[in-house]
Amino acid sequence: MADNKVAFELVSPERLVVSLPVDMVVVPGGEGDFGVLPGHAPLIASVRPGVIEIYEGREVSDRIFVAGGFAEVTSERCTVLAESAVRVSDIDVGRAEKDLQTAQDALADAGDDGARADAERRVDVALGQIAAVRRSAMH
Repeated sequence: MADNKVAFELVSPERLVVSLPVDMVVVPGGEGDFGVLPGHAPLIASVRPGVIEIYEGREVSDRIFVAGGFAEVTSERCTVLAESAVRVSDIDVGRAEKDLQTAQDALADAGDDGARADAERRVDVALGQIAAVRRSAMH
């Protein structure tokens, strides 16, 4: 890998979503977004629902929504294992809004901590998808 690139891989349970050298990638970490450039310190982090931004030069070349997962970073590589991944341009806002309503209903009806946690996570994913599309429309 050239010294000025980071090998980036995004993997979902269904497939290898992305595998390419990039100038920078920004990941929605559990403790906040973090950018990965060549020479990054080793890191393993949780990934929250949000958008991964892939940079070529100073421009975002791709935006991919992930529903959560884990990231492993080395000085030459960033690998994200995502629960699910979809390009922001492929998100169906109508479906995300329906998913949000269903998740909010499930949250209101949750009878135990497990059901409540699952519903809260589904709410977070749906809200994240809607926000990603709205943010993308502004750019």
